[in-house]
Amino acid sequence: MPARLSEQDLDEFFARVPSVTVAVVGDLFLDRYFDIDSRLTEMSLETGLDAYQVVRTRECPGAAGTVTNNLASLGVGRILPVAFVGIDPEGWALCRALEQSPGLNLRHVLRTELRRTPTYMKPLVTNESPPRELNRLDIKNRTPTPPTVVRDLARHLDEAFDEADVVVAVDQVQEPECGVLGVALRERLCELAVRRAKKPVLVESRERLGKFHNVILHGNTSECTRALAELADTTIDADASSEWLARTLAEHSGCPVICTAGPDGLVLCTEDGTDHLPAISVPDPIDTVGAGDSVLAAVAAGLAVGWPLRKAALLGIAVASITIRKLGETGTATPDELYELVRTGAWSS
Repeated sequence: MPARLSEQDLDEFFARVPSVTVAVVGDLFLDRYFDIDSRLTEMSLETGLDAYQVVRTRECPGAAGTVTNNLASLGVGRILPVAFVGIDPEGWALCRALEQSPGLNLRHVLRTELRRTPTYMKPLVTNESPPRELNRLDIKNRTPTPPTVVRDLARHLDEAFDEADVVVAVDQVQEPECGVLGVALRERLCELAVRRAKKPVLVESRERLGKFHNVILHGNTSECTRALAELADTTIDADASSEWLARTLAEHSGCPVICTAGPDGLVLCTEDGTDHLPAISVPDPIDTVGAGDSVLAAVAAGLAVGWPLRKAALLGIAVASITIRKLGETGTATPDELYELVRTGAWSS
């Protein structure tokens, strides 16, 4: 089978995708960019330190919000995030940014004073090429998500799961039990995946990928290594190939695995075998922030229109090759950009 998509494939995809619904359960972050012109830097009279001069601010959804952005750009008809935001300025800004995405419905986003809105504040020197990010400032929840919030999220998860053609889970928060997908919601998601076994559920998790079951596991080599080390209760060789990681993780978890490997493409491991799908060559400079989320979103959209997993993974590779060219942002891919990719032959066969 060819390791590429055709214009006819894209025609089919974009004809079907407006009629599908994708639920995205997980951690919504606000990405707040501070664009800095380093030529304007002043010295603070009070501290004697550099005072960077911000010439523009930008706000956009991050983490699970990067997935919803990519789904919207691909034309998914309905997008249902299941998450919480705080009743704080960051939560207001995040909801305002989310509402800019066509097809996105916020009725399953819980707004609560019991949580802060997770926020990444990113100072970015934009008068250099490529843009240079300075030390990030983070706002996180560092206490367990309250039981009342968990119960409300579980109710929203049940409702969104029923409505969706495909469900995506994004477990971004590294601190245990401090995000959306703590033990209770994780187990509820996996239980629903068993009850409705024909409905694809894709999971991405920075720290706990191996704790999910009855789903499609999606992670980069580091995330897959951590998951396998936990499941196999052993140390994994740092030089292990992505093919070995995906195959062995699939054996231990009993789940299909998508292991992304940057410029080496991705490895897809299912009950039918292991398949290495090469990346599309992209010249420097590139920005890989959010690349995995763009793959995840594209795979979900492909599955939602009825494509097999391998074909959906090819769409993920195509989308990521476009998003990594967009510097200083967690980019998305448009239909025009995907058609251009196919037409120009940038996708080697």
